[in-house]
Amino acid sequence: MLTLADVLEAISAQRLAQAATVITEAAVDSRQVIADSLFVAMPGEHVDGHDFIDAAFKRGASFALIQKDVDASFRTLDLRGDLQVDSSFDFTPPLCLRVDNTLVALQQIARFWRRKLDLRVIGVTGSVGKSTTKEMIAEVLGVKYRTLKSPGNLNNEIGLPLSILKLDHSYERAVLEMGFYVPGEIAFLCEIAQPYIGVVTNVGTVHAERAGSQEAIARGKSELVQALPAEGFAILNFDDPFVQQMEEKTKAQVFFYGLSSESHLWADEVEGLGLDGIRFRMHYKKEVMHVHVPMIGRHSVHTALRAAAVGLVEGLSWTEIIEGLKHGHSQLRLVAVRSSVGALILDDTYNASPESMLAALNLLDEMAGRKIAVLGDMLELGQYEKQGHEMVGMRSAQIADVLITLGTRAHIYAESARRANFKSNRIFEFEAIEPVIAWLEKNLTKDDAVLLKGSRGLRMDRITSVMEITK
Repeated sequence: MLTLADVLEAISAQRLAQAATVITEAAVDSRQVIADSLFVAMPGEHVDGHDFIDAAFKRGASFALIQKDVDASFRTLDLRGDLQVDSSFDFTPPLCLRVDNTLVALQQIARFWRRKLDLRVIGVTGSVGKSTTKEMIAEVLGVKYRTLKSPGNLNNEIGLPLSILKLDHSYERAVLEMGFYVPGEIAFLCEIAQPYIGVVTNVGTVHAERAGSQEAIARGKSELVQALPAEGFAILNFDDPFVQQMEEKTKAQVFFYGLSSESHLWADEVEGLGLDGIRFRMHYKKEVMHVHVPMIGRHSVHTALRAAAVGLVEGLSWTEIIEGLKHGHSQLRLVAVRSSVGALILDDTYNASPESMLAALNLLDEMAGRKIAVLGDMLELGQYEKQGHEMVGMRSAQIADVLITLGTRAHIYAESARRANFKSNRIFEFEAIEPVIAWLEKNLTKDDAVLLKGSRGLRMDRITSVMEITK
């Protein structure tokens, strides 16, 4: 287990055996503090963690990392600069640890702790499907190894160190999600986490507003495979040209997955079964497996392939791999519920990009009854904004019986659908959620399937929460 002695050594290079208090994990939100944890007080744009030190201690934190002056009633150990810790100091909790920068200190501790652990890290990145892939890989590896997965979407310079500090010496594998926002970010995360296996899902247009182009996004995602050791494995999507080309950027062994028989692991005869999951054949060398897994939507076959690929390079048997796939989540963030009249509501409102929008529409296509697509703006697409919305609008025209748009950019869906000969009397355009809810409450029937999809900033999940849902 991580101890205060480890924290002090990571920050000050001093090892003090008497600082033996065990630290369970770290938290940056006082509401998430658990007993014997380390609270990391970070100054923020709107909220300052230093204002919640007392709350963290009351919830059971043993120690708090601070970078500002705090109330004199809090005992404080100064670790700034070259100050040496007096070995006679009373390390009894609760205790504040003063550092120059709490974020940098958190990262130092995580880097130090990772190097003390004898385990393999699997890093996962990509534009779409990172979290679902992380969950499925953890399910598969968990059949054979004690495995930790990064909680939620803790995939940045704060979240990844927090995930690492949840580890102890009993863990054999860790599956860590790695997000990309600016060049060098994934390389920095890899320097902390030291992944042995890197999985890349795809390269889409999400965050293009910040990154600039798909080429720039691909360069950022490729930092993961560049960081892998020669004896490690790069698990790459053969069906995505940007990801396929990452083979040239890694010294690790390359393992391709996809729907092409040129891949090491590939699938065919993919059949979507609606809410009952998907069925497909999986091919590896001369072996053929018939698989039925609970993941929703035909696009989920790629998620299954990624998890199976990691299982194969990690030495799992097919029995173990398929057991893990069958126990996997049907869909990490999609919520399927029934409205009061019996209509099926597919709430996939966590976030949106052209790629995830098309996948969600393909899922809607598998549903019976009248298909209603409620599509909101896609944000942060940069130069791909018009093209992305037009592509989704065109696909909507091919699948939906009714198209409802929400937001200013979403009007492009409607325009594109009309150009594809979708009847105008089946298109309803809104710029606020309330009229969308009113339309649904008035017009839904028990035979309808409704897809809700849009960027998180629109808070379209409110549609599901406000509508009366059958228990």
